[in-house]
Amino acid sequence: MHKLFATLLLTVGTLNQVLCADHPVVIGGPGVLKFTPPFVNAAVGDTITFSFKQKNHTVTQSTFENPCLPMQAGFDSGFVPVADDNVDGPFQQAQFAVTDTNPVWAYCRQADHCQQGMVFAINPGDKFDAFQAAAMGNTAASTSSSSSSTATPTSSPPPPTSSSTPPASSSTQASSSSSSPIASTVTATVTASGTQQVTTYASFPGSAAPTALASNDHKVMVGGPNRLIFDPATVTAQVGDTITFVFQQKNHTVTQSSFANPCQSLTETSTNGQIGFDSGFMPVANGSTSFPTFTIKINDTTPIWAFCKQTLPFSHCAQGMVFAANSIESGPNNFNAFKTKATDSASGASNMIPANDAAKAQLHRNAGIAIALVALFMGLL
Repeated sequence: MHKLFATLLLTVGTLNQVLCADHPVVIGGPGVLKFTPPFVNAAVGDTITFSFKQKNHTVTQSTFENPCLPMQAGFDSGFVPVADDNVDGPFQQAQFAVTDTNPVWAYCRQADHCQQGMVFAINPGDKFDAFQAAAMGNTAASTSSSSSSTATPTSSPPPPTSSSTPPASSSTQASSSSSSPIASTVTATVTASGTQQVTTYASFPGSAAPTALASNDHKVMVGGPNRLIFDPATVTAQVGDTITFVFQQKNHTVTQSSFANPCQSLTETSTNGQIGFDSGFMPVANGSTSFPTFTIKINDTTPIWAFCKQTLPFSHCAQGMVFAANSIESGPNNFNAFKTKATDSASGASNMIPANDAAKAQLHRNAGIAIALVALFMGLL
């Protein structure tokens, strides 16, 4: 009986390992412009965990035909800066859940990193070499990083019960509003980094007008002495603009979320593998005169929702520490509605499962499966 019980537990654990695997991928590093490994072969249910190292990289979904241009509605981590002297971590991570075996193509959109071969693929078959060659011969590089520089964040570790690593979760569903506006395709000429560029993007009714103008940088203060706010809390930005978040006291993040789930990372709630931006925790001591920054670039006029994921000693998001860019104030999904959903959330960002706790969570699931199977077996005796 005991032997059969042990065999049953071993079978459950082995089956889970066979069905689901995590593939670690390192992005960058000292003097390194590559994904390591450059591609993986993954099964449905597997995860890819990207660890960001020096200097300042992204993992951005593209297509085989256009390796160095972002795929419409594809995932994008945003820029993740890592200081040169940060050799021991912690290193910010992003996790992608594999939902089918179709090829997934990605690249780093920092400056000319893609043109230097910094590309990645999931299940590429025999086409990875051709994909990388096309990237290195592609002169139409993504310009989204030309003005998306970020200052090196403070390397102090985040609070022990908070995480700067939002995992993707294929089991978490993000509800969508039935009254969501329909986007139209707009072609506009903008001036960014001193040069005119023609861009085509999705524009939503009520969002920023697609007019030709010089790119602007919008400064947003995050926190401060006894302040749990983004200041300003909303920004209207044009394509090509940047938003620079300036972190003040105490220890905050700016983490992309969705209108439906204000206090949860977009990476966690996305149902199509989208990776939202996340600054990670930025601790700033009282009396500091130097403040770390985190910058994002506006590539289209889709509303952007964000929050602070600090939960010590309570959820900052549930206290109303949220932010929006290009929110459509004339519709139901406006900033005040977003903030109300955040303050009404019972548990806020504490519902997130950090990536470094994924193994523990999986272990708990395994234990639950084992107990259920043993109970069934005992019932048959």
